[in-house]
Amino acid sequence: MSNGWEWLQFDFMRLAFLAVLLITPLFGLLGTMIVSRKMAFFSDALGHSALTGIAIGVVCGMEDTSLAMVLFAIVFALLLNRISSKNAAATDTIISVFSSCSIAVGLAILSRGGNFSKYSSLLVGDILSISRREVVYLALILGVTLIFWVCCSNWLEALSLHRALARSKHIPVRAMEYIFAVLVALIVTLSIKWVGILIINALLILPAASSRNISQNLREYHFFSLVFAVFSGILGLILSYYTNVAAGPMIVILASLIYFATYLYGKKIA
Repeated sequence: MSNGWEWLQFDFMRLAFLAVLLITPLFGLLGTMIVSRKMAFFSDALGHSALTGIAIGVVCGMEDTSLAMVLFAIVFALLLNRISSKNAAATDTIISVFSSCSIAVGLAILSRGGNFSKYSSLLVGDILSISRREVVYLALILGVTLIFWVCCSNWLEALSLHRALARSKHIPVRAMEYIFAVLVALIVTLSIKWVGILIINALLILPAASSRNISQNLREYHFFSLVFAVFSGILGLILSYYTNVAAGPMIVILASLIYFATYLYGKKIA
């Protein structure tokens, strides 16, 4: 191939491209819900908890630590959600404490004997290593998220505005909070291998935050978040190929530039 499309001649790049087309709208949709509900700290803590989940799998002698990582993230998310609901005034502090403790325990276990180098790739991820089977898993996750978003996005918006009002409208507030926490935990932990612990929260937050800078209504908010997520994902992957830079950080850099551009534009038209 020529004219700038030669990167598609490689099978690993085609798989990575498909993965980006699945991951970025997934994060774009989920990010709007996270930003609206002021859960940036929550999703960041979940990303850090992955190390502890992996460490538990290692201690238990599991060859594939993915299951331990997912199960721990779900328990961690439910516990955080429960404690935060009881101490709303100090939610950010509670989440920060849990996040710090979780990553410290994970690092302590995984670094014992100088073995952390085996897991260091998880910090920045490697979307180029994704397999066909994992692309199928991503497609299934995106499908579940789309169904959840179509069915429950209005309820989540009501929750983000006022819990008591949402309860008065017969919205199952507690159940929705737990279901959403589990969904975020699943998506974050299942994406970490390809996105990376250090930057996964940025990919969740930046497109939605950028969209919020210029959106006039909820429809624009969701639409622009998807556009920004997909655009930064595709362009970041292509640029990473030509610059020999990891795809995850490149995507985050572009998403950050979009955020600053929309922030300045939003201030200009305000």
